Amino acid sequence: MPASSGQTTIDLEARQLFCERDDRVLFDHLDLRVRNGDLLQLAGPNGAGKTTLLRLLSGLNRDFDGELLWHGEALYDDYSGYASLRLYQGHLAAVKKALTPLENLSWLVSQWSVAEDDLWQALDAVELGGYEETPCQQLSAGQQRRVALARLCVAPAPLWILDEPFTALDKYGVTWLEQQLQKKVESGGAVIITSHHALENIASLQQLELGSVRA
Repeated sequence: MPASSGQTTIDLEARQLFCERDDRVLFDHLDLRVRNGDLLQLAGPNGAGKTTLLRLLSGLNRDFDGELLWHGEALYDDYSGYASLRLYQGHLAAVKKALTPLENLSWLVSQWSVAEDDLWQALDAVELGGYEETPCQQLSAGQQRRVALARLCVAPAPLWILDEPFTALDKYGVTWLEQQLQKKVESGGAVIITSHHALENIASLQQLELGSVRA
């Protein structure tokens, strides 16, 4: 899906990526490209390098050979600009348990300008209405995951990079997240995701299978 007028153009490309960990090659000669409307699922067994690849594509790990390009230029030539356009969520919820959902969400989207009313609405959208000012240490693992996922409602980043976002979610949370992924690509955004959850019902799904060596 090409970017429409006024829409941020997404063009993230990896060329001939090579990465090893503990003297074991995770991937070699790896090429991929993600543009507007794409949903790329990284598949493969545990230890295949899915999380490592996500961190490389997010710009959080520079331990690789090959090229990472954003709009045809080296990603690190304007890393701050790239970071403002991508939302990365690791496999942990990454919430501070002493803080409330509202405080955590405010912190998670602090790189963007988000109105407080929008934060309240985002928490309500993930069924955390009434828990906005409850310390996260009192919430379940699934509720803590929803706090982190609530930023998908408000962060203006056109590119989402998500590591196992379905972890600990109940049936409602799974359905809600599937809908968000579908809406993202239909609106011209893009998603790169690792997940053992089946995504066959998501339009424009592409899969990249990583190595067969288990950790």
